[in-house]
Amino acid sequence: MNREQGLAELTRTRIVAIVRGVKAEHAVPLAEALYNGGITVMEVTLNTPGALPMISELQAVWGDRMYIGAGTVLDLEDAQRAAAAGAAFLVTPNTDEDVIRWAAAEGLPIFPGAFTPTEIVKAWKAGATAVKVFPSASVGIAYIKELMGPLDHIPLMAVGGVTEANIRQFLDIGCYGLGIGGSLVQLKEVEAGNFAAITDKAARLLAAITA
Repeated sequence: MNREQGLAELTRTRIVAIVRGVKAEHAVPLAEALYNGGITVMEVTLNTPGALPMISELQAVWGDRMYIGAGTVLDLEDAQRAAAAGAAFLVTPNTDEDVIRWAAAEGLPIFPGAFTPTEIVKAWKAGATAVKVFPSASVGIAYIKELMGPLDHIPLMAVGGVTEANIRQFLDIGCYGLGIGGSLVQLKEVEAGNFAAITDKAARLLAAITA
């Protein structure tokens, strides 16, 4: 899936599934479960053991139907290794302007993490595709809504604390997208091979968006 197709999928679904701590043998069936539930954008965090070969395998099997990127990209070396493995986009927990500028120059969408207005503006000016407000679970919707007053020209993503009950609220205040990890990619269900539960959860999140 190319850049334009991938960003169109993110615009359509608004959800990035965050895959962290999943075993390599579960990556492909997990991708299938998310896809069957309607979620077509996923990031594999680089602090997941075997993340890089996992990204390569996912691209080989699901890359024509899903937008697959790398998360927890901490520095330029991480970014370059992720891109070499086939990551179609990058997500960081921090604001590293060198990483952002490199990704922008490479034409690789990047969603850097930032928390303060200063960090958000710096990330945007460096070339971010959208800025991930992180951590957002502890401060909630009210903080992001306040940020959008003076920073309404910058697309913001919320990561953390997004549930079926409040997902619509995040979108209603203007969030560009939402990163959802453990509440969607439930490791106990993955370990048990209960991928139907992941599909069901994905479908219910998307249903809550359009409700």
